[in-house]
Amino acid sequence: MKVSPAALSKLDFDRVRQALAERTASRLGTERALALVPNLSRAELETTWQRLAEALQGPLSLGGVEDIRELVQHVMDGRVLEGPELLSIAYTMDAAGTIKRAILASERPALSALAREMSSFEGVLRLVREQLDHDGSVRDDATPKLRDIRRRLAPLRGRIRERLGELLSRYAEAVQEPIITLRRDRYVIPIKTSHQGRVPGIVIDTSDSGATVFVEPQSVVPMNNELALLELEERDEVRRILMALGQRLAFEPGLTPTLEVLAELDLIAASARLARDWRLVQPSLNDQGEVRLAAARHPLIKDCVPNTLRLGAKRRLLIITGPNAGGKTVAIKTLGLAVLMAQSGLFVAAASEPAPTVPFFDALLTDIGDEQSIEASLSTYAGHLKNLRTIVEQADESVLVLIDELGSGTDPAEGAALSQAVLEQLLASGARGLVTTHLAPIKVFAAQTPGVENAAMQFDVAELRPRFELVVGQPGRSYAISIAERLGLPDALLKRARDILGPEGVGLEALLEALEREQERLLAERSELQAAHAQTLQEAELLRAQIARLRQREQEVLAAAAAKADELLQETLLRAKALKRTATSDQQQRGKALAELQALRRTVRERAPDQPQKASEELLPGTEVLVPEYGAKGLVVERRG
Repeated sequence: MKVSPAALSKLDFDRVRQALAERTASRLGTERALALVPNLSRAELETTWQRLAEALQGPLSLGGVEDIRELVQHVMDGRVLEGPELLSIAYTMDAAGTIKRAILASERPALSALAREMSSFEGVLRLVREQLDHDGSVRDDATPKLRDIRRRLAPLRGRIRERLGELLSRYAEAVQEPIITLRRDRYVIPIKTSHQGRVPGIVIDTSDSGATVFVEPQSVVPMNNELALLELEERDEVRRILMALGQRLAFEPGLTPTLEVLAELDLIAASARLARDWRLVQPSLNDQGEVRLAAARHPLIKDCVPNTLRLGAKRRLLIITGPNAGGKTVAIKTLGLAVLMAQSGLFVAAASEPAPTVPFFDALLTDIGDEQSIEASLSTYAGHLKNLRTIVEQADESVLVLIDELGSGTDPAEGAALSQAVLEQLLASGARGLVTTHLAPIKVFAAQTPGVENAAMQFDVAELRPRFELVVGQPGRSYAISIAERLGLPDALLKRARDILGPEGVGLEALLEALEREQERLLAERSELQAAHAQTLQEAELLRAQIARLRQREQEVLAAAAAKADELLQETLLRAKALKRTATSDQQQRGKALAELQALRRTVRERAPDQPQKASEELLPGTEVLVPEYGAKGLVVERRG
């Protein structure tokens, strides 16, 4: 997206970048956050949003990552790093491997695809562990040569100290203090200056007071010489090891791409923290040129009143009017900042339902605030004209235009004429945009022109404070005379102001006031209807639940009755068969059996259900009925068939 640095600043994007940087874990991420610009391609944008959505699913820890680029550059410049510095590089390499494994195990596809771009450094990390201790010192067994040198150093130092200990005892009266010390990398003993000649040897150093000389006894000189040569060999070998290890780390294939991925992961993790802290939601892109941000907020304004911002084919330009300090500029900045954040890969401050959506804009052109250029000797108005020229020259269907206080700073009549011409040009170009103004002719133009719509920032005249609520479909008022009246300016002065304004101006203000009252009435009625509708839906849901329970109970009762009837039927059939056999086989019991069989038939007829009675009148919803099977009254809720 093409957008000027000045526009980024005017729309508070610098503050968003700073907030993002404060949430990063390393300098790698901090630099990337502060350099963030809305320059992603459409495909990159979709991928970045997916990564951010996955980062919100769980923690994305970047522990152990340091900015090692400067250390790596030192190695490339030929400097030999110390052991702890090499460990810093190694720790970041190791952290990259840990982060990669954690992401791949978390089953987050977009983040996993990014993590796979990091290299594995197991080979060089194994070498680091073999050659350096945890404090960065070179291990004795780092190389065979170093192991041999240090194996010879230890006993040699022991022999030197043993010989010096003997000399301390022999020349005890000349010794200042019975200790063995190092001066200029030579083992020496402290001798009183007054006894200097008693101990054969070389004076290596003296104390600050001059009372002590540090003597290297003659018998120790050959051993000290041998020690110096061995220590020189040790330093050379350690330097060679550190240089080779640094070269291996700095020139490890894949290190630079891995650092790039770590920086991107840090930025993604910071973006997720920002989304949680600011209650941001994921937007989507559309190809219809539609901007839909429900309950959009300016994320940097505390307790910001949310407003729905929509642009599309039928509303390409939205003209916002209303009093000063009423929220017009905030509305413009809210939209501009949302688009900048979205096209930078961040989420936006809006409601999740309906989901926010924006087009993929190629450019964002603005004229916001005082653009006066001292160097070019331009006035404020000339600065605005310069911006407007750029806007009309570059505007097309892929451009979002934001203009604050269009037509201000000059004669109202000429300003209105020029403003209308600019709006007509923007409309013809196909650009989308938000424009604020105080000019009454522009309100009329918006009301009469397809593709342009008025919107008003609401103001509470009784309380003398803005409501910051955007109402689309009606122009706003400036409230200048109404506010003056509320503040107690003399009636005569107010009357004169209305006379100067003229009947047409007064009539327009009265019409706008009437429209506002009608709008408020309609909004109140809509709220009542919505509440009633919600209550009706709730009651209908309760009725459906009751009907479902009754039908379930009916099925249970019928099932139980059917089971009981079947049981009685089986008993009756068995008894009837038994009576028939008795009547056939036993003549003495024949009469009794036939009588019992007749009684059984009468019982069956008596227990047979009656034919259902026809309703005495047509059953309609709302009719009260008697249900004999349940011995209860009911209400007809629904009629089917």
